[in-house]
Amino acid sequence: MKIEDLYKLYQKHFLVDTDTRKIRKNTIFFALKGDNFNGNKFAEEALNKGAFCCVVDEEKYRTNEHIILVDNVLETLQKLANYHRKQLAIPVIGLTGSNGKTTTKELINAVLSKKYKTNATSGNLNNHIGVPLTLLSMNPDTEIGIVEMGANHHGEIKLLSNIAAPSIGYITNFGKAHLEGFGSVEGVIEAKSELYDFLIANNKQILVNQKDKIQVAKTENADRIFLNNTLEFINAEPFVKLSYENIIIQSNLIGSYNYPNIAAAITLGSYFNVDIREIKEAIEHYVSDNNRSQILKKGTNEIILDAYNANPTSMKAALDNFNDYETNNKMVILGDMFELGGDSEKEHQFIASLAEKASFSKVILIGENFYKSKVERALKFKQFKDFEDYIEPDKIVNMTILIKGSRGMALERSLDFFN
Repeated sequence: MKIEDLYKLYQKHFLVDTDTRKIRKNTIFFALKGDNFNGNKFAEEALNKGAFCCVVDEEKYRTNEHIILVDNVLETLQKLANYHRKQLAIPVIGLTGSNGKTTTKELINAVLSKKYKTNATSGNLNNHIGVPLTLLSMNPDTEIGIVEMGANHHGEIKLLSNIAAPSIGYITNFGKAHLEGFGSVEGVIEAKSELYDFLIANNKQILVNQKDKIQVAKTENADRIFLNNTLEFINAEPFVKLSYENIIIQSNLIGSYNYPNIAAAITLGSYFNVDIREIKEAIEHYVSDNNRSQILKKGTNEIILDAYNANPTSMKAALDNFNDYETNNKMVILGDMFELGGDSEKEHQFIASLAEKASFSKVILIGENFYKSKVERALKFKQFKDFEDYIEPDKIVNMTILIKGSRGMALERSLDFFN
């Protein structure tokens, strides 16, 4: 079946699903495959649960006229998403970067949704499947799309940019993330800049943080929008506060590293003519969740839970910010950082030493990589279970605690140990 014909079926309901456990009535079910699953097997189930039709790529599962056979389901999903994008006469904002892209995406969505019907990436569904699904979730009522793009190898941002065809792009920063796949920080810059390559080649606009020399240099010949120069960073004690056209905006985000994320949202809000009072309200009402810089109160302890992701760049920023906190009895619980390849030992040692030298009452390091680090004052635990056996919750009182680690460490489990 041609993409044009499949698109006509999609236009009947503007619904696409890939999981029969969450199937919606009148959706098109795409039977994706993975290393440990084969969606083709669930085509009949999807129809029984209310799917309008199914797309499969194995002929034996084409058992009735409502099941469409294609050469490759994933490629068909991507082509359909790109075809749909071309029919959408709306701005689409594309975001990538080493750190802060999800928070930035949520902030931009919060601001722009004050005036427009927006549609943004759900959670961090930002890969070769998530981006097509985000685009296909946009219906005729959508006025602005916001698409987050993630990658851990060269060529992925190029693929996602070609699918999403953003009209405005923003790279939050270039940091030490996914070094195993990118090879080096230079590799990160090259890979993330694939978004710039698309935007420049297609005469699209680029949002640029003028304080980032790499962003400025990489976009020298581009149509640029700079972060609003009327913004003034005031402080981050404990939450980021800034001034915009003589109006004070008090966010609920910790850390000065979140200032550019907020600035990007304000800049795009202004660019799309959102009223300044609406921008202020959107920023001030945005509260981070999903283990991203959440502020929690557990008994007598205040906890900063930042356990969704970690890399050397974001870890250093979090520790530097926490070290500046004007409070006593500070404790850090750090978990391993993943996908660092040959730099893993060096980067874990750097972070362990940084944490030790800071003004923290207690430093706890968890994970096989941190366990190899050479420290004098910090406590090391090879496995989370070892930490669990050690911790005595009743002895941890009146502390301010930073919890940060890669998603695979699931350090949010440590919340159970604080009363």
